[in-house]
Formats: sequence, structure tokens, C-alpha cells
Amino acid sequence: MKILVIEDNESVASMIEMFFAKENINGVFVTDGLEGYKRAQEEEWDCLIIDWMLPNMDGVTICRKIRQENKSVPIIMLTAKDSESDQVLGLEMGADDYVTKPFSPLALMARIKAVSRRYHSLKDQRVEADIIETTHFKINKNTREVFLDDVAITNLTPKEFDLLFHFVQHPRQVFSREQLLEKVWGYQFYGDDRTVDVHIKRLRNKIDNDDYSFFQTVWGIGYKFEEGSNT
Repeated sequence: MKILVIEDNESVASMIEMFFAKENINGVFVTDGLEGYKRAQEEEWDCLIIDWMLPNMDGVTICRKIRQENKSVPIIMLTAKDSESDQVLGLEMGADDYVTKPFSPLALMARIKAVSRRYHSLKDQRVEADIIETTHFKINKNTREVFLDDVAITNLTPKEFDLLFHFVQHPRQVFSREQLLEKVWGYQFYGDDRTVDVHIKRLRNKIDNDDYSFFQTVWGIGYKFEEGSNT
């Protein structure tokens, strides 16, 4: 596994490098944001780990530019910011996950393996049941297109698309946050279920309208997708 780490904090980088050695991971470490962005463009990587605050180009900008270029690579953001608005911004720019500093190296390794498994699984899937058509939705998994009542929804992040696709595949089925982390993010629950809440909130803002509220909160359990639920 070849991972690019764009991190200007020497102690954090050293800690990650130590655990990479234990996991036999080939890590390349860059301290400058602009240089890191160029390396991300020029080479193929199994995962990118990007710090939020960097000299010359911040991590959110790097993430946004990489996604605009349609590069299919897992991205994990490292951030000292733990407010929901900051997390939403990183996810909106296309990050697959975020880890808040200070963090456990073991938890970071688990996230790296999880997002990597998810991407490899998507690549290896056969082309079957790639198009879902329901009363209101038409979703194409290959082209990543979503139509709601024949109107294209073009502002979904990669993970929002994956979450929506999963829910539409399983209408009226209730999923806990832990189940969604495992099925959509591809890893067992490691203690931070706010990722799910943030994505559900963003999907509601983008998908729900005056006539329908598609994502229902099942109190004490989790969420379900109910296409026929009026607001």
C-alpha cells in the first residue's frame, strides 16, 4: 500500500511513519500543501491523508481540487477542528472520512484500511443492479447520477451518493449508525457516529422538499429511507 501524507506537524508525521513501518506501508511524507497537491496529481496512491492546516495550500482546497479532477482515491482529513460545520466542510469537499487530533494511531490505521477496502470493493464489483428506479428516484451507480422526479441532483459528495444508494436499495429498513458505518463506510464502529449524522443532515438539505421527507429518524435506533413519507 502506497500512501501520501500531507502533514506539516513533525511529531504527528513521525507517529504515523512509525505505525506505517509496523504495517509495511510505503508512506511518502510532504509538509507543504502545494507540493503535496502536485504529488497527489502526478502519482497513483492507495490513500491520501491530508492535514487541514498547511502552508501554501490548505487541506480542504487540496481535497476539493482532487475531487474536481475526478480522481478516485480515498481521502482522510486530519483536523484539530471538531465543530460540526468544519466536519461538514471537509466532507462536502469530498473527503471520505476525518480524524480529529489528537487521535489514536490504531484508530487512524483502522480508518485507512476501511476506506481502502471500500474503494477496492467498489472497483471489484460486477456491473449488476447498477441502476435503481423508484417512484421518485433514478440512480445510476456507474455514472454516479441521481435524478429526483427527473431533475438531476448534481451536488452530492461521493459518500453522500453511497449513503443514498444504500438507503434506496433498502427502503423502509431501519439502520443504526453503527450498521451504516460498517455497510457504507466499510468499517466497524470506532466511537464517532457523528459522521453518519452529518451526512444524513446534508442529504436531507439536498434531497428533501416541500412534499417529501425521505430520511426518517427512528429515535433510539437510527435512520430509515421512506419514499412515501409526506412532510
